Amino acid sequence: MKNNRNRNFKVLTVVFALIVGIGCGIKPQNKEVGLKDAFEGKFLIGAALNGNQINGSDEASLEVLKNHFNSIVAENVMKSGPMQPRKGEFNFTDSDNFVALGRNHGLHVVGHTLIWHSQAPRWFFTDDEGNDVSKEELTKRMETHIKTVVGRYKGQVKGWDVVNEAILDDGSWRESKFHQILGEDFMKLAFQFAHEADPDAELYYNDYSMAIPAKRNGVVKMVQNLQEQGVKIDGIGMQGHIGLEHPAIEEFEKSILAYSNLGVTVMVTELDMSVLPSPRRDVGADLANTFEYEQSINPYTEGLPEDVQKQFDDRYLEFFKLFLKHHEKISRVTLWGIADQHSWKNNWPVRGRTDYPLLFDRNFQPKSVVPKLIDLAKK
Repeated sequence: MKNNRNRNFKVLTVVFALIVGIGCGIKPQNKEVGLKDAFEGKFLIGAALNGNQINGSDEASLEVLKNHFNSIVAENVMKSGPMQPRKGEFNFTDSDNFVALGRNHGLHVVGHTLIWHSQAPRWFFTDDEGNDVSKEELTKRMETHIKTVVGRYKGQVKGWDVVNEAILDDGSWRESKFHQILGEDFMKLAFQFAHEADPDAELYYNDYSMAIPAKRNGVVKMVQNLQEQGVKIDGIGMQGHIGLEHPAIEEFEKSILAYSNLGVTVMVTELDMSVLPSPRRDVGADLANTFEYEQSINPYTEGLPEDVQKQFDDRYLEFFKLFLKHHEKISRVTLWGIADQHSWKNNWPVRGRTDYPLLFDRNFQPKSVVPKLIDLAKK
């Protein structure tokens, strides 16, 4: 009986101490520090969400999202193909769920993307006979699409990737259907229509391989042209599809400075890092580039060797050191996915490959680089 009384007394003592501690403002020491907490005051930490995450069926991903990220972007559901598969027939189910997820969890919501050649529906550019539409008709279709989508989420989506991937690596304009029919004016019109639909939303241009000098010069020229015409453009998204050896971090830094000097914010978007050998060194993120499967370019099907994991950690740390160095110019760093199994890199540019490009593994556990990034941010 005496032993029971002693045990009960000890339990009550511990409970009392906890109550007193909480009352005195002592915070528990075992709360997980997330990436978003570590980089608070520097820049937002974002993640791209797929359909299962948006509809709530992937609960493990949402737990990681809650703990580590404070900004979201839709990976696919807000592109024009899924949003308006047939003329005048808008599908808002997934995009509504995406925006509601952001609102319910207090997240910074980014819309991606209003105008992109790659996933635009075929009807967008052709008439009933299959011929290219006129300038006037394409302008009308762009205006209807942009104003319908942006207007629906007015005040809820903080910023939009208005145009995606319109400049080639050599700095010239991509000969997309938008450019073929409307010329360079399609860029101005897209930003104009988005601004008219939601004057308070931030408007961005987003592209890959943005550290290539010729492309950098082409984007700078394009943005300056918009600014000279009085077009509202608030930011430039530098897609961060990087590898262990490319791009050169010095060139990435030059681009941050060049874009920031335009008076706009810089965002690192679509960040992921492939550890796999590329079939061709100069491959960026052009979805038109696909290659046949070879075992030599899929070497890590059973996991990463220690030396490769160290290269992965060191490379991510190198880039985040750069982001912190220029944090006053950078508003957001967004990972293109949450865990490795969700990444498009597993199937590009060769289907069937196993890649490890993100910060969380296939069991939703933080990789060894995550606590290093958190420590880096604290310094």
